[in-house]
Amino acid sequence: NFMTAKQKKILFVIVEDRYFISHRLHLAQHALKLGYEVGLISKNSKYKEFLTNQGIKVFDWSLVRGSFNIFYEVRAFFEIIKTLIIFSPDLIHAVALKPVIYSSFASKLVFLRSKVFALGGLGFIFSSQKFLARILRPIIVLLLKFAFSGKKSRLIIQNADDMKMLTDLGVIKSNKVELIKGAGVDINNFSYLEETGSVPEVILPARLLWDKGVGEFVKAAKIIKDQGIEANFSILGEADPHNPECISDEQITDWKKDGFVKILGFKDDVVKYLHRCSIVCLPSYREGLPKALLEAASCGRPIVTTNVPGCREIVQDGINGYLVPPRDSVILAQSLSKLISDKDLRISLGRNGRLLVEKEFSDEIVSIKTAKLWSSLIK
Repeated sequence: NFMTAKQKKILFVIVEDRYFISHRLHLAQHALKLGYEVGLISKNSKYKEFLTNQGIKVFDWSLVRGSFNIFYEVRAFFEIIKTLIIFSPDLIHAVALKPVIYSSFASKLVFLRSKVFALGGLGFIFSSQKFLARILRPIIVLLLKFAFSGKKSRLIIQNADDMKMLTDLGVIKSNKVELIKGAGVDINNFSYLEETGSVPEVILPARLLWDKGVGEFVKAAKIIKDQGIEANFSILGEADPHNPECISDEQITDWKKDGFVKILGFKDDVVKYLHRCSIVCLPSYREGLPKALLEAASCGRPIVTTNVPGCREIVQDGINGYLVPPRDSVILAQSLSKLISDKDLRISLGRNGRLLVEKEFSDEIVSIKTAKLWSSLIK
């Protein structure tokens, strides 16, 4: 396999290099071990030198995820065509909606047939009932149908619900879909560690978006603190102004003033915060399969999340955490209170979570499955 792959090239297409590092770097490292030449086109940042030192050829991309500016979009499209001509990959691996659509159209223009697309989740356009989402949905469906056409196009989906939605809409045939649960987690870096703090801390690791359940989390924190239960609540994440579900600066300022939750912002060293906390909470409305929860389970933290696509793939209710209804801060507060008041229960559920990740969700498992898919398309 090393010899057959030796001269082959894979180009990853991702919006920002920091998301490549957090979610897909292990795939690139696995590809390099197999003898592939690896390229990346993304918005470059402080990580460019690090990625180059890894042996990855890095191309800068000016794509802006939430932009509708036609001049920016045309420039980004021509940049990816140029990169495909210069790097001349045998296969592209594109992640998220815009990279998938742009790279699929560009690849057809340069006659590149082998394509792997990955959608972490179906996102705002498919999950929201807002006017903008309803207007955009049929357009995106048409674009994706075209993107996924071709005998050597495959789509990686992270949960069965998303797979069913796309096949029911006629976006793609089921025989072109590969179900790989999650982006994987580095179980050595996100090591198991029993909690050491005296006051329980609950962390929500997500961007400051309404559909991540941030509003419900803040309400649950208020309910618990009003009951006189001692615990700290933190949000590990920042605002995402490109997303229509972004929470306003004014609302964030109000929450900071109220003091029920601490907003920590974006952090590179997530594992440090997971090791110091007691519980991880993500009351999201819908997910692909959140890496943040995989990381939490890997560290041995019990999880409270919603019984929705993506989240329920990771949490077995009462085994490694609790599943609650979406948009219900009262039941969310009850489940969190149960864990806050019982350290032995937290440790027990946390151990079960670690075992589940080792068995089903490690980087190694995801890398092997993905490499098998690449190999089938570029024999």
